[in-house]
Amino acid sequence: MANFEPGIAHGTSIILDTSVVINLHASGHGEEVLAALPFRLTVPGIVSDELDRQSSRSSGERDFFALACRLGLIERIEMTDNEYQMFTKLVVVAPSLDDGEAATIAIARSREFVPVIDERKGRARALAIMGQQSPAWSLNLIRHPTVVSKLGEHAATEALFNALYRGRMRIAPDHADQVISVIGLEQARKCTCLPGYKERFQILSVQ
Repeated sequence: MANFEPGIAHGTSIILDTSVVINLHASGHGEEVLAALPFRLTVPGIVSDELDRQSSRSSGERDFFALACRLGLIERIEMTDNEYQMFTKLVVVAPSLDDGEAATIAIARSREFVPVIDERKGRARALAIMGQQSPAWSLNLIRHPTVVSKLGEHAATEALFNALYRGRMRIAPDHADQVISVIGLEQARKCTCLPGYKERFQILSVQ
């Protein structure tokens, strides 16, 4: 079994960007994943607001997040005045971030939470601001050993494929081979979000 353990201590507070919530919902096993994770899971209020928009309503992401909050699987938290000042800088000063990423980073830095961000620009800003604490990926949550153990390998593999295929989950290039080994080559061909997809599968189709 490929291990995507993020190296975060059990019980650590982590904070999720909007795309991470979207990926968890797309996995089809989002509630089970959240319930199995050994962390305190939080989401900025601004991310909740983003999920409350019309596009999210039609896809079910808003309802998924609301249910996760009601079940106590995840906690919505608001920014302090100091965190809001950092948030404002992150959305205004180039290279500017979107609201969800900026709020995630501002809270993570202030409270020493671990941010979970998939977008390249957001990850780079988080790393620059937070120093030694690398952001985690959605992949780290969906393939966390406690999640795979709780779901079972079949459902856990299905969750990974769905997050890639339906949610277009971003992963690090150096995780691509491991991910393909988990979901299988035929399923991987359907996941156009995989790093180097065109080059990888053009080469494979020639062989």
